Amino acid sequence: MSRAGEGTAPFELAIEGFLGRGRVERGLSRNTLESYHRDLVRFASWCQAERGLEDPARVTREDVHGHLAGLLDAGLSGRSLARHRVSIRQFFKYLLEEGVIGEDPTLLVEGARPARPLPDVLSLSEVEALLGAPDPTDLPLGLRDAALLQLLYATGLRVSEVVSLPLEAVHLRAGYLRIRGKGGKERVVPLGERATTLLDTWLADGRTLLDPQQRSRTLFLGRTGRKMSRQNAWKRIVHWARVAGIRHAVTPHRLRHSFATHLLEGGADLRVVQVLLGHADISTTEIYTHVAQARLKEIHGRHHPRGR
Repeated sequence: MSRAGEGTAPFELAIEGFLGRGRVERGLSRNTLESYHRDLVRFASWCQAERGLEDPARVTREDVHGHLAGLLDAGLSGRSLARHRVSIRQFFKYLLEEGVIGEDPTLLVEGARPARPLPDVLSLSEVEALLGAPDPTDLPLGLRDAALLQLLYATGLRVSEVVSLPLEAVHLRAGYLRIRGKGGKERVVPLGERATTLLDTWLADGRTLLDPQQRSRTLFLGRTGRKMSRQNAWKRIVHWARVAGIRHAVTPHRLRHSFATHLLEGGADLRVVQVLLGHADISTTEIYTHVAQARLKEIHGRHHPRGR
């Protein structure tokens, strides 16, 4: 475990303080401390990448729920999920006692096996507004962002999969990507026409401006010509959501949820969606059927003369 020092990020400082008190005042074992450390570093990384939060004092109950839902989505066992929940709860209890926070965001998080919150999705009109926000003629970054957003929604890929995508995994003529996901499992994901066109233009007219000597082998690049980071991708999505006039939070995972839900609403088979998302267990994918049913019920209630 690293030692906190000057210039250390607020999350890391808080985690080190929590572990220090557990070691000195509570006499926790090395294994327990290492378990807390792993869980909290994972939680902090998720908060930074998915919510843009650098300070644990800004974490909300929705953030805690979102992280736990992501762990469930990743296929964690009930026992591992319960351990993560305990680690996060103990961490915020410590912050509350230290006066770092005024309210514990874990208080209303349910116990042993919480009901999984339904994922938030964008409406079709919001998706169209978001995808249309970047100007693909603005080279190279406008084109990059347009291709990035289109690819995320067209494939339902995790943002970590997109920013790590090597050039050799992109097969535009055949219209598919070869993805190596969690656990090293490989899957083939088809590309739509709009995503294929934008990616082709990005590779021909935009990417070469950032990496003229072709030193990088990843599809998406940052301003310096190096691999685009998850944090940068997240910030670009947030930026274009604001430009598009979308008032609520838009994250890479929300685009993934929207992809799955819109597929099911369009009549796609659940097992096809499972394969496209890279879920090991179809029970993980089934939550999207609940989202689709909830949205259909809402539409029925709003538009049907006997729906209210």
